[in-house]
Amino acid sequence: MAFTKLLIASNNQHKITEFRRLFGHLPFDLVAPQDISLSLDVEEVGDTFEANASLKAHAFAKASGLMSLADDSGIEVDALNGAPGVRSARYGGEGLDDEDRVQLLLHEMTSVQESQRTCRYRVVLALVDMDGPKETREASTEGRCEGQIAYEPSGSNGFGYDPIFFLPHYGKTIAEIRSDQKDEISHRGKAARWMAEILASRTD
Repeated sequence: MAFTKLLIASNNQHKITEFRRLFGHLPFDLVAPQDISLSLDVEEVGDTFEANASLKAHAFAKASGLMSLADDSGIEVDALNGAPGVRSARYGGEGLDDEDRVQLLLHEMTSVQESQRTCRYRVVLALVDMDGPKETREASTEGRCEGQIAYEPSGSNGFGYDPIFFLPHYGKTIAEIRSDQKDEISHRGKAARWMAEILASRTD
């Protein structure tokens, strides 16, 4: 039986791995851009997670002709008035890697007391299905995960801000818990479960 191709509209290998884990049980052939020799870099010019996720999903669907699933996500720190937010991946400007951005955020939080270090991860998943050259079907889901900013990085099972995203219930950062635990409580895991229902309806 040939499965419908579903393009993971991302060039981030960490996200591609996570998407394959979250949606691997569905009757779709999950492909990454490199699997179909697609080179596309979409500039995230939207002011919201919703806008950026939709922008990427539409661009990859148009370029590939495949049903495409994109996300936009970030961390919102209450003590920083919601920053970095939609600029989480570009926090501090060009030239910084994940570790640099983590250190920058910790520096910004140096004088913030524990009770004020609340934060959340937010994600929006956008699915675009091209029915024709002028018609598309689009759906989206959103997920959140509440936590606190740790005082120092800990753990290696994660990416982005995971090493400093502390989960009080576990007493660990997201980067310290198992992948199956992460999928259960993470923002992306929650949004993926709702998106899985939408995708399942596309196979009827």
